[in-house]
Amino acid sequence: MSPDEARRPPTAQQFVLAELRRAITTGRLRPGSPIRQDALAEELQVSRVPLREALKTLEGEGLVTYKAHKGYCVAVLSLDDLREVYRIRELLEEEAVRHAVARLTDDDLDRLESAQEEVERAAAAGDVPAMAAANRLFHMTLFDLAGLPRLARLIRTLWDTTDAYRSMYYGDAGNRERVVKEHRTTLDALRRRAADEAVATLNVHRDHAVAELESLLPS
Repeated sequence: MSPDEARRPPTAQQFVLAELRRAITTGRLRPGSPIRQDALAEELQVSRVPLREALKTLEGEGLVTYKAHKGYCVAVLSLDDLREVYRIRELLEEEAVRHAVARLTDDDLDRLESAQEEVERAAAAGDVPAMAAANRLFHMTLFDLAGLPRLARLIRTLWDTTDAYRSMYYGDAGNRERVVKEHRTTLDALRRRAADEAVATLNVHRDHAVAELESLLPS
């Protein structure tokens, strides 16, 4: 992206899309809740046109659903949905981690360490939104280090579909403590450039989240 593109303000649709995605993935708009377009358009100070376009994009990503005569609502995952998302993540994230390990520098490890310190501060404070954001930064920093931007975008889209549920997972102090320990184990493997260990640790990390999230979802 050029400096001019970086400075260019987002279009109304891009702005609305980012705001809606943030509201859904942080849990401010809860799974199953209706999306009241008039209220949202007024809150965001936009017309209904960019709002409708943003909702169509989110529907394609699986974050919202549409029903005739009822309108849009935040998507609710089933157990099968959750398991499928996490299985696809397992496959894609292994590829990203192996590529990242092959390219890791000491500076990259310092960035991951800084991200992990944010995770630990939020966990200690019991700040669930901050921990969800810091956790995402930790993982996405690692995936981006693979140097495969299309792969990283696919992984982000999959994360978006379960972020609201992940915030619920962090509401439990035991889960927060487990995440911190699993991240530390992953960092240790990454420092030793032990790709197999890093992949295995992240698989366990993901499986623990699935086991806990299953109790929150309809069958």
